[in-house]
Order: sequence, then C-alpha cells, then structure tokens
Amino acid sequence: MVGSILEHTTQHGAIEGKTQTKAVKYYNLVLESYNLKSFEAMRMRATFQQIYQAPDMQTFRHLLQKWYHWVSQCSLLPMVETAKMVKRHWQGILECKLSSINNGILEGLNSVIQAAKRKARGYGKKHFKTMAYLLSEKLDLHRINGFLPTCF
Repeated sequence: MVGSILEHTTQHGAIEGKTQTKAVKYYNLVLESYNLKSFEAMRMRATFQQIYQAPDMQTFRHLLQKWYHWVSQCSLLPMVETAKMVKRHWQGILECKLSSINNGILEGLNSVIQAAKRKARGYGKKHFKTMAYLLSEKLDLHRINGFLPTCF
C-alpha cells in the first residue's frame, strides 16, 4: 500500500517540496478520513438506540428531538432520510416507548406457524390449520390420551 502511495506521489507530484515520508503520512491521513462518514452514521445509530434507555417519557422525548435535529442537519443523505422517517412515525415511536410493547411474541408465533407449514406440505388446508393450532397452543396431549404422539 505504501508503495502505491509513493508511486502516486512521484507520478502525479501531489505534494511538491515534501519528502516521500511526509507524503506517506499525508496520504495516511487522507485514507483515514475515508471512513469518517460511516463512523458518524454508526454513532448516530448507536445514539438512537441509547435514547430508549431514558428513564422517563419527558427525557425520552427531549433526547429524541435532539437526535432528530442532529441527524437532519448532517451531510449524510441516508441518515437525513432516516430522520425524516422518524419524524413521520414520531407519535408511534413515542407510543412504543410509553407502552413498551414489541412484536417479539408474534414473530415467535409466526416462526412456529411457518414450521407447521413446512411440516404439513402435501396435506390439505385442514391439516395445516390443525397443525398450526396444535403447535401454537403447546397443548399437552398426554393428559387427554397417553398414546397420541406430541411431537410433529
């Protein structure tokens, strides 16, 4: 890598009147600055996640407003679009913090039903419905009939 930097400096005369070691240091600084935008975006994302740790609703709203103004004024277009999306869903985000409800249980239930769909392949719709109900309810069929298999 240093060799390619030195070739670039000698071919293009990028830094006039400087030694090659200074040119290498200069290009190392330039190379380090290439990822600053991605680091800034990562900081914005991490800050947004930390806002949810706010102890009360008033603090949460204040921190979210500060985050929105910070991100909407930045030069990264994808992050500005994200800030606009947060603004569009502002009330829903506040309600989410207030209620502390998420869809984790529904996602888990959906994965169980998708597994039932794979297992019921080749059977009719009625068998799929029965399997989905049985898997999602986690019924203990040994109480009803000890001879029925409980794993599908």
